[in-house]
Amino acid sequence: MVIGKLKIENPFFLAPMAGVTDYAFRLICKEQGAGIVYSEFVSAHGIIRENSKTLNMIQFSEAERPIGIQIFGDEPEVMSKAAKEIVHRFDPDLIDINYGCPVPKITKKGAGSAALKDLCLMDEITAAVIETVKDRPVTVKMRAGWDKNSIVIPEAGVRLEALGVSAITLHPRTANQKYTGFADWSLIKELKNSVKIPVIGNGDIRSPNDATRMFEETGCDAIMIGRAALGNPWIFKQLNNDRDGIVSLPPSPNDLIEMCERHLQLLIEDKGEYIATNLIRKHFGWYIKGFPSAASIRKSLVSSSGIDEMREILFTMKS
Repeated sequence: MVIGKLKIENPFFLAPMAGVTDYAFRLICKEQGAGIVYSEFVSAHGIIRENSKTLNMIQFSEAERPIGIQIFGDEPEVMSKAAKEIVHRFDPDLIDINYGCPVPKITKKGAGSAALKDLCLMDEITAAVIETVKDRPVTVKMRAGWDKNSIVIPEAGVRLEALGVSAITLHPRTANQKYTGFADWSLIKELKNSVKIPVIGNGDIRSPNDATRMFEETGCDAIMIGRAALGNPWIFKQLNNDRDGIVSLPPSPNDLIEMCERHLQLLIEDKGEYIATNLIRKHFGWYIKGFPSAASIRKSLVSSSGIDEMREILFTMKS
């Protein structure tokens, strides 16, 4: 598929996830076959203020391309300046605007999915970013609306396409739903039928069968994977294999352990040992879910004193 002038090898993308899609996790998912990976969403205000933590979140390696940087904010001028700075400093393959985050600390400022309550503001922000980064595809990730009484699909899609957005990712829950209930895939189909630009479906994909069903039911051009990739970056390989008619075996216990070790090492290389030991703990829990004696192993890993103890525990887990 093509987004703007960007050619994508396969239609399975890693969703931007706060506190998750850092360099280490993005690279692992890219190695497993993700067609595009995305940064954690970053504040436009943080970028123009040159906040070091914010800027560090969006550094990436050439091995991760194609990569999208996702930004959020509630002011067109600030979003425009931030997008320009990102392209100048980092040269990503695309800029993605977050109109989907339902977290109150974001929405109470008018950013994220709060923009869906004011489509005129959404238009202004989107137009400002597109005008600033004319040589780069600008995409949008959005929710279906603020609540069940204010579904903005397909109106918002038509407006975004007219402004020059290159693709839209739709998570068809409302902001008020957060991550509860079910994603209404019929809204993805409705959006796809109303625009000519690529539509990327997102929500409730847990297996190759789910992906096949989403393609068939919605006609979407690609699928974005979020929570299903936590502890299971192999899902991208499984999805690609299924598309090609190849049966994938689930990762073995040793595969899980080796991936834990690789993830830890990548974090150490990127963040240093102290930060890596804190960041890896949640990933350990995701990786070993379902592993024999997972609860006690997870407790040992999470409460371990440092890198050496973590590695020792992983070594003893190997068969």
